[in-house]
Amino acid sequence: MSDNNQNPFNILGSDKVPQQGGQAVTEENTSGDINQRIEALISSADIFLFMKGQPEMPQCGFSANVVAILNRLQKNYKTFDVLSDWDIREAVKVYSNWPTFPQLYYKGKLVGGNDIITEMYESGDLESTLA
Repeated sequence: MSDNNQNPFNILGSDKVPQQGGQAVTEENTSGDINQRIEALISSADIFLFMKGQPEMPQCGFSANVVAILNRLQKNYKTFDVLSDWDIREAVKVYSNWPTFPQLYYKGKLVGGNDIITEMYESGDLESTLA
């Protein structure tokens, strides 16, 4: 068994080492309207991911999978760890009308969660959507 097969974050099963393009962000202003806080986070990058953990250390398999996909596509993106802020975590679910994490946004619009992102990646639609 190769080392890649023993790596739990090598979801895609590739021998190619993906570029690491994720940058975890924290909020500068945690006061104010929660929806404005969420919009400020989302608008901080064209590709934005609400996830559990950080790109270097995802805290769930679904977040790890989406990070691996974005890295495989060699995209630069920003992330926010929903485990670090309960208010944001709960409010994003309402904001997006999407109950689970991760949640991927492109240019301010929700693309989807792990299942949708994985399907789009496998069909080639994700790469064209994020182009």
